[in-house]
Amino acid sequence: MVATRNRRDALLPTLERLSTLEAAYPITVVDNASDDGTVAAVTAALPDATVIPLDRSRGSAARTLGVERARTPYVAFADDDSWWAPGALARAIDLFEQCPQLGLLAARVLVGPGGRLDPTSARMAQSPLPRPPAAPGIPVLGFLACGAIVRRSTYLGAGGFHQRFGIGGEEGLLAIDLVRSGWWVSYVDELVCHHHPSPSRDQAGRRRREVRNRLWEVWLRRPLRGAIAATCVEFRRNWREPAQRRGLLAALRGLPWVVRERSPVPAWLDYQLQLLEED
Repeated sequence: MVATRNRRDALLPTLERLSTLEAAYPITVVDNASDDGTVAAVTAALPDATVIPLDRSRGSAARTLGVERARTPYVAFADDDSWWAPGALARAIDLFEQCPQLGLLAARVLVGPGGRLDPTSARMAQSPLPRPPAAPGIPVLGFLACGAIVRRSTYLGAGGFHQRFGIGGEEGLLAIDLVRSGWWVSYVDELVCHHHPSPSRDQAGRRRREVRNRLWEVWLRRPLRGAIAATCVEFRRNWREPAQRRGLLAALRGLPWVVRERSPVPAWLDYQLQLLEED
């Protein structure tokens, strides 16, 4: 399942790669109100694909519309500039079938033609979180959406990606909510996804959203003491850079709705979040 906006030229080769995997996995494209002819181009290139055109951009929440439309028990996400390596999805299905408590699998993401390991994947591989017996891979409290597979019912039960978060740092809140509900979120190194970031990305805007979403995640789920401490760290770390500073200010503007939705995690899960901060 791919959510996209105005990146037709990157999307079409990605869909071609996904359509030639080892099985005829159904492909769904959710278009976030593109004005570059994406919908028509995808329909022409892949007539068997499900295309969901939106009249406005819903950011990462567009993925939820794709998951709702899906008729498979598991859904693999891809960005318009990322695709799965042969065999990865088949192996993921095996792991879900073997582990009924597994809610989400995070893959090893290789970046660019040289296959550089994504820094987030490297951090997940070193996660200090305690491993439940029989859980596959390494337990994590985050993931890269461009390389994740979810159990459909579990994802929908958790509400999917938050509608306000957009694209950039939207994954942590969902991972926390899945684990809070008793599901396993695991990084499995043998699952491989390739990511060739589009040069048309708005890097400054993405950094702004990542900072904003990190604070919203902290304020929504951390108990008060941890939230205050993490907020101080984020302000010290990001105030000097213009894009990050705009993210901090954007987070503050969201405080009214955050306070209304705030639901701190229990102590055992907050302890795991602290372990990740100290790591």
